[in-house]
Amino acid sequence: MTDSLSDLLCRHIATARWDSLPDPAREGARCAALDAIGVIHAASGLAPEAAPFIALARANGAGPCTIIGTRHAVQPLGAALANGALAHAVDYEDAFDRAPAHPNASLVPVLLALAQSAGPVDGRRFLTALAVGGDIACRIALSLRQPMEQGGWYPPPIVAAFGAVAGAANLLGLSPQQTKAALSLALCQVTMPGEIKHSRRTTLRAVREAFPAQAALTSVLLAREGVPGFEEPLEGKSAFFALYAGGKFEPADLTDRLGTHFWGSELTFKPWPSCRGTHPFIEMALDLSARHGIMPSEIAHIEVSVDGIQSMLVDPLARKQAPATAIDAKFSVPFTTALALVRGAVRLDDFDAASLADPALLAIAARVRAHVEPQPEWQAGVGGAMRILLRNGDSHQASLDNALGCPSRPLSPALQRAKFVDCVGRAAAPLKPDAANRLADAILALDRLADVGALFQPAT
Repeated sequence: MTDSLSDLLCRHIATARWDSLPDPAREGARCAALDAIGVIHAASGLAPEAAPFIALARANGAGPCTIIGTRHAVQPLGAALANGALAHAVDYEDAFDRAPAHPNASLVPVLLALAQSAGPVDGRRFLTALAVGGDIACRIALSLRQPMEQGGWYPPPIVAAFGAVAGAANLLGLSPQQTKAALSLALCQVTMPGEIKHSRRTTLRAVREAFPAQAALTSVLLAREGVPGFEEPLEGKSAFFALYAGGKFEPADLTDRLGTHFWGSELTFKPWPSCRGTHPFIEMALDLSARHGIMPSEIAHIEVSVDGIQSMLVDPLARKQAPATAIDAKFSVPFTTALALVRGAVRLDDFDAASLADPALLAIAARVRAHVEPQPEWQAGVGGAMRILLRNGDSHQASLDNALGCPSRPLSPALQRAKFVDCVGRAAAPLKPDAANRLADAILALDRLADVGALFQPAT
């Protein structure tokens, strides 16, 4: 009998090993680990939205798994939940610009929980699972031919959940059949409604990765215990693609160069802690301000051109000009543009309550006008155009095909390390720069480490 698409993918997931990974996949996994672990640390000290998830994890009892950036050790499912809540809370994690995916925000919390509960897990095994899981999430996102939003879904956490299952299945050594069962079990749990974008005061958008991370870990553990799944959890009559994309997907995007090309080698690492779609406007605002010496008091108004994906970052405009929550501010072109023009930077500290109420920021954000470009000249979701009009009649404009941090314009290794050191220094249990740099060195050399879990024991 001919293998189904699910069979083909699950055999690949189950059999991938470090020795078979190309060098770009290995390097991509190292960079993803460094970035994700740093960002989780930062959120532990800066994201009060995650506190209930940490409290619930702790209430379920002490265990072997660290809530990263804290002194708490909890049970595996609680760790996946809490670290998942932290992974996106400051909106600083990596992104896949080609399709709607943040492939590691659910995956890394699950792999850390397993490394500390199913260990010892050596670094090569951990990095292989990271490369495999991130690649599967990206492939699923690329294969969609009907936007998930059309059915009322919010894609990134859903796509990430299935990548997290794939990576965890690989790390645990599940068989292809068990892997297929794990994907089936995830299908029974994973959801994320588009309403997460529309409700003004909810913070669920910040902590959203808690749910897919816990679901992914639950799925692989149940599959290991022998719970059977579906024959075709992805392409079946009422399976993943039928439910989330009306059955419209391209199988070739799932299988092209499978095992030889890993999309995790083409991720974007964010230079600013906000939605990736805001980054071109941050970059243009910083550049125009620096080149022309623009003072905020001189600005009459700011015109931004966005695409259909970025329209959620300017609509409704009044809400985006005066966001009520930190996560809404991070999903706001007017507010992040104002930060760039008023403060000359967009930093982790710039989304606190004082910033949200800062009259200088709100005044500039109120001057932003938005135009949705139906046929943009830039890469969808990651480029844009801006025109700043001054009170004296002068104007300055810019356009950008793809913002800084993308594979064609990557952050340097030095900037990636500086981001990590800054992030871990803001943890609930912060590390000083020397200790942070030692941890960075260890993460970037994970393939030489015998026990990944031991590296993340709670800070004392």
